Amino acid sequence: MTLPPESGAAAPEGNGERPARPVPEATVSRLAVYLRVLGELREAGVETVSSEELAGASGVNSAKLRKDLSYLGSYGVRGVGYDVTSLQGRLQGELGMDHRQSVALVGVGNLGHALAGYTGFAGRGFPVSTLFDVDDELVGSEINGIRVRHVREIPEVCAEGGVTIGMIATPGPAAQKVCDLLVAAGVQSILNFAPVLLSVPDDVEVRKVDLSVELQVLAFHVARRHTGAAAVTDKTNESVVS
Repeated sequence: MTLPPESGAAAPEGNGERPARPVPEATVSRLAVYLRVLGELREAGVETVSSEELAGASGVNSAKLRKDLSYLGSYGVRGVGYDVTSLQGRLQGELGMDHRQSVALVGVGNLGHALAGYTGFAGRGFPVSTLFDVDDELVGSEINGIRVRHVREIPEVCAEGGVTIGMIATPGPAAQKVCDLLVAAGVQSILNFAPVLLSVPDDVEVRKVDLSVELQVLAFHVARRHTGAAAVTDKTNESVVS
């Protein structure tokens, strides 16, 4: 279903399209960024956007953006660009936003409590509908109007509530057991904040968010900048001495 973006007048989509190509993981991540930017543009009253403008606001080059959007078969009009509302709808469909999502969060300690209280998930179509923990002091309490249930209720509650995405924010040793309970309930997409690798069936998708690794990556760049600055200073001193 590859159609060239910004290739002249737009043509009807749907008939005669080639079969969809597999979308690379890196492209999927960027599509989510494009969707966020399009939402901001629409809120600002922008009706059309060029590939250069959308790429710049998304932090990529226009060639990469056009290639990414080609997986959707999205048309733009040369000299005009993309219709913001139309492209937003297309991206929402590609990213599964046109289907009801329901998120279960397991582990409402410090990180989990912050995640449970974040209203941005619901605003982007990912409402946290169920909370789980093992702490007797937390079970039965409410966060943002959602009652915290015991972890042992995961299979029944998630299956009955049609949970599509599970978020794990437990300590590492508990994460695999929690993951197994989510999978047993039919949850096939899991966002893992626990500092462990999870073992899952082939049909279950896991995304790992390791905040310590992200901080280490940032520390690497800080060190590189310091090293570069020191090298420049050394060369300056050498030239002054000579």
